[in-house]
Amino acid sequence: MAKTVVLPLWLAVILGALLAWAFADRALLPVVRRFFARREERFLEKVKKRFHLLVPAFKVARRRTLIERLVSDPQVLSAVDDYCREHGSAPEAALRRVRDYAEEIVPSFHAFAYYYLGSLVGLTIARVLYRVRRVYADEVKLAGIAPTSSLVFLMNHRSNMDYVLLGYLTRAWAPPSFAVGEWAGFWPVRPLVKSMGAYFVRRGSRSTLYRRVLAAYIQMAVEGGQVQAVYLEGKLSRDGSLQEPKAGILDYILRRFEPGGERDVVFVPVGVNYDRVLEDRSLVLDQVPGANKKRGIAAAAVTLRFIGRNLLLMARGGWHRLGYAVLHFGLPVSLRDYVRSRGIDFRTLTPEARAPHVRGLARELLDSVGRTIPALPVSLVSTVLVDNPGRIYREAELKGEVEGLIERLGETGARVYLPRRSLDYTVEVGLRSLVLRHLVLKDGGTFRAAPGEMTLLRYYANSIAHLRLFSPSSGWPQDSPTPGQESS
Repeated sequence: MAKTVVLPLWLAVILGALLAWAFADRALLPVVRRFFARREERFLEKVKKRFHLLVPAFKVARRRTLIERLVSDPQVLSAVDDYCREHGSAPEAALRRVRDYAEEIVPSFHAFAYYYLGSLVGLTIARVLYRVRRVYADEVKLAGIAPTSSLVFLMNHRSNMDYVLLGYLTRAWAPPSFAVGEWAGFWPVRPLVKSMGAYFVRRGSRSTLYRRVLAAYIQMAVEGGQVQAVYLEGKLSRDGSLQEPKAGILDYILRRFEPGGERDVVFVPVGVNYDRVLEDRSLVLDQVPGANKKRGIAAAAVTLRFIGRNLLLMARGGWHRLGYAVLHFGLPVSLRDYVRSRGIDFRTLTPEARAPHVRGLARELLDSVGRTIPALPVSLVSTVLVDNPGRIYREAELKGEVEGLIERLGETGARVYLPRRSLDYTVEVGLRSLVLRHLVLKDGGTFRAAPGEMTLLRYYANSIAHLRLFSPSSGWPQDSPTPGQESS
């Protein structure tokens, strides 16, 4: 006998939702994923042909595959055993923690997101805000780096715009991968930066297990040919000068490097400088005793006022962008040649024996980065004003002082960027930017540093202060054409 079964409405809704979810998970979503995966593969092939890229398989591997590789890495499993012995933890619990770390660290690169969203936004922002220039110390040597080498771009950290500029201006190579900190740890920034190929780092973590998982991922990425971008200073410069190197990520790269292996690691120093750093006033607050650091709504209000003033200048026709932003790519440094010349094999060294060698290499690499930082109009004029803070200059006198500074920098092999290869125009650009910001006071035909703005002027002067300390060395003549220069 047939009987009617009556289900409560809430149960019917739950069963219907479970059925819809099962259908989407088993039938609909796999088809959608395959569709977009094929489109992304075809798009990446077009990008490779357009930019002549050699994108490593590691870069486009599925995120789930990379996570499984990381969790099963022999060094990670060894770290799990050590953790269990030290803390009396069960292996299953430690492995769950490792998997959580891997989920947090490993990026999910998407070519569409990087080349459409990232490059388009980066290109637009760069062109709107700055006159961007790219300079090569030796373009032939950079082009001659073996395709099997793992590239590591080493860069000074002036601004959060560094990420945008380097990502945009290194499109001739495979997309670089950055380490991002806690600022990118919230939605929607986190999934966005991960889709660009960035990996998340807990900079303040003291967990040995976490650090060993992070080290294993970085080693795995370098061994897989993933291009890396590393800020040796570890954080933004607060006073404008080069900071002491942080050797953490560099140490991770060196630990498993095989001198006789097929893949070399090549470090490319990159120096960046700006005529105006967007967040300069926020950065220098640490240098001002008793400064009121604006946060939350107050900080947002400052940002909105900044945008409003510049939009007003645009409307009046008095806006000149924020000046020049110049990236200078220095001479590549082969890690294989470095270790062979010194008879070092980092794999065989104990942590205590390895540490001084890592610090020494970090210092040498940071010096290479420092030598590539270009002197720009604002930094040149600021240096002259900071050297004589109370002096009142006529424009001709200021040009004479800047010319003398350029000659002294030239003796150390420093790179000076002269817009239009003109000293007069260089001083004009530097003064115009500083006068518009009221950092320099103009009275008729004379100029002097604004008394209350010495901290900010010193910030820009510090960006090239280290160049004056280098011993004389060979370098490009400062009045010679700029090799490999490009305008964005």
